Amino acid sequence: MEGRLGSFLWKISVALYLIVNGIMGIQVDKGGDFYIIFSRVFKGDPKAFVVIAGVIALVAGIAIILEMLNVQISFLDTLILIIAIIWAVYVIVEIITWFKTGFNLDVLQKLAVHLMVLASLLIASKKF
Repeated sequence: MEGRLGSFLWKISVALYLIVNGIMGIQVDKGGDFYIIFSRVFKGDPKAFVVIAGVIALVAGIAIILEMLNVQISFLDTLILIIAIIWAVYVIVEIITWFKTGFNLDVLQKLAVHLMVLASLLIASKKF
């Protein structure tokens, strides 16, 4: 494990975020962020998408932790990029929805949080 404290904490936070949302996605009744994302993007029952995204996020989170312990994971960037794409679609859908319903401070706060998550995922993917 090398790097600065900020980088270490950032990697831990991204990994924990992915692990927790992965577990919540697999337990569809809990849902987590993936349930919110897919229920807004798709009409109908998003359970299959939520479980698939949950498994990918869980594996990606664990892979980030392993990589911090100097275990190289060849497919990590791809997994994180898939989650980042899902998140980007969600942010776009949210922005469109917010234009229709109007902005307020709560909306801007949620947008800021979702953009931070998206930025963290893009940085973690090492493709951007």
